[in-house]
Amino acid sequence: MQHIAIVYHSAHGHTAHIALQVCQGTQGVPGIQAALVRAEDLAGTPDALLRYDGAILGSPTYLGGVSGPFKAFMDATGRLWKTQQLKNRLAAGFTVSSLPAGDKQSTLLSMFVFAMQHGMVWVGNPILPEQHAGVPYDEAANRLGSWSGLMAQAGHGAPADAFVPGDVKTARMFGRHFAQTLLRLGAAAAHPPHEEAAA
Repeated sequence: MQHIAIVYHSAHGHTAHIALQVCQGTQGVPGIQAALVRAEDLAGTPDALLRYDGAILGSPTYLGGVSGPFKAFMDATGRLWKTQQLKNRLAAGFTVSSLPAGDKQSTLLSMFVFAMQHGMVWVGNPILPEQHAGVPYDEAANRLGSWSGLMAQAGHGAPADAFVPGDVKTARMFGRHFAQTLLRLGAAAAHPPHEEAAA
């Protein structure tokens, strides 16, 4: 059994809703167990990440970057970086903003650099934008055309679950792809915690 942490911060519930969709996507893959983990909880206990073979990181985009609580979690992993205890585990990222662009790419890049510094293996978003195949834009997977990670858009002031069907579908497909990648790479990419303890 491979274990995935979906580490997220959500101020108004939108990123939490997408995190839940990502989680549901992973859970459809046999041999996978996934857990939703709040970034602010991990900030105090970053060693808890060692229980997982992969981490999908999620934050709203605020002013072109991750939120403050998510950055606090990232900063709290300094000791894990120093000892490279997350090396070879899988990582991926997702973000939400109220505009189609909103500089979400900057947020994903900050997550990518964080994962690279930890020696993790980054999993992108290979889903082809379905509007190119004639699917209506709001129903299309990867309608925002993001390859480095998952992007979703929530209207300003909209309810937490007010996403177009395409973004919800993309989140589930993204989670499934991450889980399938983790299983394919197996022990070569995942570094089980019991090996860390034996080191």
